[in-house]
Amino acid sequence: MKIAITGGMGFIGQALARRLMNQGHAVLLIDNLSPQIHGEQPSVTVPDGAEFRRLDVRDVIDEPSLFEGVDAVYHFAAETGTAQSMYRIRHYVSVNEMGTAALLEALAKCERRPSRLILASSRSVYGEGAYADPRDPGRIVQPASRTPAQLAAGEWEFRTADGHPLEAVPTREDIAFAPGSVYAASKAAQELLIRSAAPALGITPVVLRFQNVYGEGQSLQNPYTGIISIFFNRARQGLPIALFEDGKESRDFIHIDDIVAGLVAALSADVPDGAAINLGAGVPTTVTDLADALLSASGHAVPVSVTGEYRVGDIRHCYADLGNARKYLGFDPQVDLAQGLMRFCAWAEGQPTFADRSEKAMAELRERKLASAD
Repeated sequence: MKIAITGGMGFIGQALARRLMNQGHAVLLIDNLSPQIHGEQPSVTVPDGAEFRRLDVRDVIDEPSLFEGVDAVYHFAAETGTAQSMYRIRHYVSVNEMGTAALLEALAKCERRPSRLILASSRSVYGEGAYADPRDPGRIVQPASRTPAQLAAGEWEFRTADGHPLEAVPTREDIAFAPGSVYAASKAAQELLIRSAAPALGITPVVLRFQNVYGEGQSLQNPYTGIISIFFNRARQGLPIALFEDGKESRDFIHIDDIVAGLVAALSADVPDGAAINLGAGVPTTVTDLADALLSASGHAVPVSVTGEYRVGDIRHCYADLGNARKYLGFDPQVDLAQGLMRFCAWAEGQPTFADRSEKAMAELRERKLASAD
């Protein structure tokens, strides 16, 4: 097959490209080489055998020939990062939503259109995700996003009206959209756009909702996303690791090898048009446990402190229900967190050291009253 990947020079795009080419497919990578991810003077190596075109996804509308005769398109091109999206609103909407619209218009101009369009969406569309009252575990509730006032008061966890703690449970794909950030809203919009336009063009849309992807090859210099790379970058420079809130917030970390396996399966799986499928490990890990495991895997020893700081738009907990992934893709994660962190650290130690910019990123949020004050 001939396959195009927008955002193809990113972490996930390159890993997928290598796997596809190993299976004999021809791959076209389209990417604008964003400075936030690739540096101000990008120095990138295109995977051997792949074709590369440097182009902003919003401009593909003018070059539909790129997709003429392509069998499938993976759409990864997007701005990522919850916190930054809260003040770069127009930019996130432009890249993520208008970029998706431009891609769909380009496909519409093709005489020989791809048969499948696979979107890399995000668990962020769920907002706070699914919870249950232990006294009534069969009733799933979806809390509203925490307000700045709640965060300022240190009200981290969710409770029932009578004050009883709620417990996070695996989030299924049929829960309602409840985006708590501009980034999340833009990912939900991407889903709606391809679900509405692709079938009319004779293209099968597939929506994959990623949890927190990590592993060898991810950017070590983006201060706005990628908690594992941020923690590692600080630890290798002897800088302390600061944990937001009470350190008990949790995430679902999925290794790049498992994400790629799911992506490859989605290429040919019998999936209903527009079906949403979670891709994650299906296991929650607190940020405190993550920091401890990362330091153990890396061999670095730096102080870890719980700061009580927060960022508006961050969720508290969310982890994936993998029922659809198993049903439609035969998906079964193989790399547990301990193994994945060992592999990540072994790779990252051989990469250049980048100046830590996470404190600067936090200062930008404070200036805009989108994070806790100093």
